[in-house]
Amino acid sequence: MKLYTYFRSSAAYRVRIALNLKGLAYDAVPVHLLRDGGEQLTDSYRALNPSALLPTLDDDGSVIGQSLAIIEYLEETRPQAPLLPSGAADRARVRALALTVAADTHPLGNLRVLKYLKGPLKVSEEVKLQWQQHWLQIGLETLERLLADDARTGRYCHGDTPTLADCCLVPQVFSAQRFGVDMAPYPTIMRIHAACAELPAFQQAHPSQQPDAE
Repeated sequence: MKLYTYFRSSAAYRVRIALNLKGLAYDAVPVHLLRDGGEQLTDSYRALNPSALLPTLDDDGSVIGQSLAIIEYLEETRPQAPLLPSGAADRARVRALALTVAADTHPLGNLRVLKYLKGPLKVSEEVKLQWQQHWLQIGLETLERLLADDARTGRYCHGDTPTLADCCLVPQVFSAQRFGVDMAPYPTIMRIHAACAELPAFQQAHPSQQPDAE
């Protein structure tokens, strides 16, 4: 199993956590998003993943893009250490929490969006940072309310076992902290983040622990 990854990619970070939680061995294939204009834009990588995005999983010839699709695939093919609850309503809640990050928040601060802001739109570095912080804060506020106001929230996002939602929450916190977002208004998020940080699966997936870390 190969995972095409970049140490600071939030989407790849999610998949690394999921692989670790399931105890699955994989070969990390670094794809540098900035070097030489972005290795994800090369013909060789586009042949693998036409979206030119990370991550991509190659499971013995089954090639899958999109982090949540990869994790769902792992859930279906390697059911050990499940990342989704058994009940339909609970699974829907976990997926909704994950999508609050992966669909509603993360894309607005993705590299290609930021490059467009800086390039064709010619915004300043200060305005670009304000953009990033604004959408991170909006997403975190939503996630905090969803977690704090629901009795199903436990030690982790849903109960006392890590799920798909935690795989998404932790990289989002890393991104928010990297861009200087004040995390004090999000105590439930930070409590769950601290619980996740105690687990080897999350520790080993951290950007600082990757072979391509800079």
